[in-house]
Formats: sequence, C-alpha cells, structure tokens
Amino acid sequence: IKEKPLSERVQSRDAFIYLDRVMWTFGWTEPENKRWVLPYKLWFAFVNIVIIILLPISMSIEYLHRFNTFSAGEFLSSLEIGVDIYGSSFKCAFTMMGFKKRQEAKVLLDQLDKRCVSDEERSTVHRYVAMGNFLDILYHIFYSSFVVMNFPYFLLKRRHAWRMYFPYIDPEKQFFISSIAEGFLVTEVVYMNLCTDVCPLITMLMARCHISLLKQRLRNLRSEPGRTEDEYLEELTECIRDHRLILDYVEVLRPVFSGTIFVQFLLVGTVLGLSMINLMFFSTFWTGVVTCVYMVDVCMETSPFCYLCNMIIDDCQEMADTLFQSDWTSADRRYKSTLVYFLHNLQQPITLTAGGVFPICMQTNLAMVKLAFSVVTIIKQFN
Repeated sequence: IKEKPLSERVQSRDAFIYLDRVMWTFGWTEPENKRWVLPYKLWFAFVNIVIIILLPISMSIEYLHRFNTFSAGEFLSSLEIGVDIYGSSFKCAFTMMGFKKRQEAKVLLDQLDKRCVSDEERSTVHRYVAMGNFLDILYHIFYSSFVVMNFPYFLLKRRHAWRMYFPYIDPEKQFFISSIAEGFLVTEVVYMNLCTDVCPLITMLMARCHISLLKQRLRNLRSEPGRTEDEYLEELTECIRDHRLILDYVEVLRPVFSGTIFVQFLLVGTVLGLSMINLMFFSTFWTGVVTCVYMVDVCMETSPFCYLCNMIIDDCQEMADTLFQSDWTSADRRYKSTLVYFLHNLQQPITLTAGGVFPICMQTNLAMVKLAFSVVTIIKQFN
C-alpha cells in the first residue's frame, strides 16, 4: 500500500494483489498449480452454494418460521442486511462471470505499461498501484467494523444479531453455536460484497492512471526541437494507439460492471431507508452507532466509483483540450489530418451505464440515495 521505489519493477496489474487474494479464497480465480483444479472447483461450489444460495434462503425461512418472535428493531436490523445479502448474491454472480474479462483487461494493462519508460511515468504507475491496494485495505477496515462492532454486542446480550434459520439447531438452547455460525457466515458475505465493490473501483482507477499518462504525452507533443515530421507523426500515432488500448480496456470491462452497479443502485435507497427507520425509532446508542457504520458502508458501495467515473469524464474533456492546445500549427498536412481525426475521438467521453439504463455518475448516485427518504416516508405512513 506504499509507493514502491523506481528501482523495483511494478506493473499496473499489481493494484489487484490484495483483491485477487481474497477472491482466491472464494474460488473466484484459478489455482496456479493445475493439479489443484478439481479440489479448487469443489471448494468453489461448496462456498458459493452456501453463501450465495442457501444463506439468503435461510434468512427468508427465519422470517416465515419465527416472525412473531422479532422485535421491531431486530426485524429491521435483520431485514436491512437480508436485502443486502440478496443483492450481494447477484453482484457476486456477475463478478464471478467476469473473471475471464478481467484477465483480458490485465493483458491490456500490460501493453499500456510498455509505454511507461520515463521515471515520471513509472512513478505515476507506482502511485496508482499503491492507491489501489490501499483502497482495498480501507474497504476491509470499514466493512469489517460493522461485524466487529455488531456481533460481540448481541452475543453479550444473548440475542442473535441477524437471525438465520439453521436446521436441527435450536436458536435458544444452542445459542452460542447458532450465533457463531451467523457471525462466520455474515463475515464471509461481507468479504464477498467487498470484492464486488472494490473490483470496479480499482479497475477504473488504473484506467484513470493511464488516461493521466496519455494526457501528459499529449501535452509534450512536438515539444522536442530538432526532430523530423515523420518522428512527430509517429509520436502522435503512438498516442492514438494508447487511447485505443484504454478504450478497449474499458470496453472489455463494461459488461462486467454493468450488472453489478445496476444491483447496487437498486439496493442503496431501500437499504438506507430501512437503516434510517431503525436508527430514528428503534436503536439503542450502540446499535445506532453500528447502524451508522453500516450506512457508511452502503454509501461506499457506489459513491467512490461514481465519483471516479465523473473524474474520468472530465479527464476525457481535458485530453481533447490538451491535444488542441499542443503545438500543431506548424505541422505538415499529414500530422494535422491525423490530429483532427484523433481530436474527434477524444471528444467522445468514456461513460459507463448500469444495466444499460442508468448512467454511472454522481447525479445518478445522489438520485438513488434520495430514495431512502421515500422509503422512510412510506414506512412512516404505516405508523
């Protein structure tokens, strides 16, 4: 998570080191040794069937089986995480299906790295790689805080934090067994959710890294005197190739993140609304603190990524302005015609959509967060 010195070799794909390690524990990647493929696939099937399929069903059965035993606060605490768990199942499915696409994207990053020859460019890559891994650790801290703060409190109170149904286990007589099982399963869900939320963020962060590098190369066009027009044209052509690689990188990942962010947008307003009702009417001091932490975690699912997408849109406009402001007036006709073509492409911003419906930007994110107040209003109407 610290920027490496230039004496060490760092690639853009190194920004995914911590994220890939967590994904590996869930069976979402591939084993390095081929002889472990079968055990790894069996582990993948077991973990994901339990967490993605059986766990949401378990919470639904508990609502049907023991609904009369819930207090209002317990029900809302369970429901807010239950809704998020159902959404997490879909997000995990989209992330797993996008494994090969992510591998293709890393190959494109390797090609972009080959252009980073100066110390300044390599230093920029090192900084963004450290930032990507730092974000992963930061998300681990925030997401883990919810479980660490919530679980011991309910355990000391001899109450279940999230209320799940386990066959052949009496939740009252075997309280500690059921509580520990709940804590373990929710922890696994939290880390799976973390992977689905951090993956788009780090991926687009590295896209912005190479956009920043390209912007600097455009600024330096025709700035070295004494070179021939052919050399200047080749320099511009290399920038066009870099831009094409960045577009290919984003295009490969577009279908991977579309479904994930779409589910997040649908959930964020509902989950925040339920949390706000719980916080305003049914929480004690400690459960209120935990609910606030959970609300921050829910906002972290979409807000940083949407903000990053807005920054990339602005970067695209800056790239076009930078190219136009470069020293091209004295160039020959070939250079100028190539520049006009390139400038036209740069003026098309890099945008992502969620499910082909919502543009991924801060405006959409704020609109979805505002749904929380609608949820609060509807629930309050039920008195």
